[in-house]
Amino acid sequence: MLDMIIRGAALPDGRTNTDIGIQAGRITAVQPNLQAEAGQVIDATGRLVTPPFADAHLHLDSALSLGQPRLNESGTLLEGIALWSELKPHLTVEAIYERAKKLCLWAIARGTLAIRSHVDICDDRLLAVEALTRLRRDLRAYLDIQLVAFPQDGYLRYPNAAINLQRALDMGVDVIGGIPHFERTMQDGAESVRALMRIAAERGARVDMHCDESDDPLSRHIETLAAETVRHGMQGRVAGSHLTSMHSMDNYYASKLISLIAEAGVGVIANPLINITLQGRHDTYPKRRGMTRVKELMAAGVPVAFGHDCVMDPWYSFGTHDMLEVAGMGLHVGQLTAQSEIRASFAAVTETPAKILGLPNYGLAPGCDANLVVLQAENAFEAIRIRAERLYVIRRGQVIAQTAPRESRVRVDGADLAIDFTRANLG
Repeated sequence: MLDMIIRGAALPDGRTNTDIGIQAGRITAVQPNLQAEAGQVIDATGRLVTPPFADAHLHLDSALSLGQPRLNESGTLLEGIALWSELKPHLTVEAIYERAKKLCLWAIARGTLAIRSHVDICDDRLLAVEALTRLRRDLRAYLDIQLVAFPQDGYLRYPNAAINLQRALDMGVDVIGGIPHFERTMQDGAESVRALMRIAAERGARVDMHCDESDDPLSRHIETLAAETVRHGMQGRVAGSHLTSMHSMDNYYASKLISLIAEAGVGVIANPLINITLQGRHDTYPKRRGMTRVKELMAAGVPVAFGHDCVMDPWYSFGTHDMLEVAGMGLHVGQLTAQSEIRASFAAVTETPAKILGLPNYGLAPGCDANLVVLQAENAFEAIRIRAERLYVIRRGQVIAQTAPRESRVRVDGADLAIDFTRANLG
């Protein structure tokens, strides 16, 4: 007797009519016609079952703060940074905690069970660190949260950033972050990367830096990050987020840089929703959209994940934390329409961020944690196309969120027709 069996599932790799057996919070079998009984059986016939979504780049400390202290009238990156500076003196631990918790509940309902959140450490009170380490502990039964010590105002530029970084790491923050393009000079930016990588190597910590979030093709701090990754032997433990300057670089240099990133084993995290709304603001037409060279990076074997980045905060007024929306936007902006690229776009919000985050026991194989999502779609393509409902969200073998199937009723020629926008409606 198993705890749960999911019957008739379609899997992201193309297998269909597959049963998934679950016992004691782990997957025990993935096979057709599983001969067993279970305390709970979920009929997933024709439904896609996937490991959970993972958001590799989010800012929980600012999430849902839209309108505080005022709206971003210009909608620009720089006004967003100014707004956050205005809001910081008025923050409280409880306010950060409650907003972030609400966002996490949205994420769980959307089937996202892992989040890497950057935490601003350029507030000497470290209120966000206190709030989010508590939230991580309180929600650990439902959601994996990694925290990145993020010197929003510059590691060298902000006077107490170095001290605050050490304090944040001692308080339990997992990952070391940076923002080299926001330092006063290119030289300072490169030095901040080298200094932060030394600390990460000494502590055995992972690294995830905001890198080259700029339209300036000469912003090349990812080059330094890749070189330092090799220097310290940290391949597979370092990620560069945004990398929007690559959108504007000449092709010759970009080709060299992509090879260097691949050689260094550095992961890349693009943030399609935010990159295309904040970049290219100085352009008339043609207008750059800013997202990094996802197609070329993927073709070179670089792990590329998509992050949501912001949800209803000073930088981005929209969003419900739907990683399928993120995948769809990344697919469209990057023209990732080859069949292999569509599959890679789905992987960019599931297995690839799980790899970059180093999530243990993630996947759809015996022995993996029974963290699964049943989607109202027959495959990954359809899931992205219709932003499929998450019918069941399962954490360690327990259903923790459930949504009724989407259905519209259309009356035509006296017939009452059920429409759910899936291929099944096509006959």
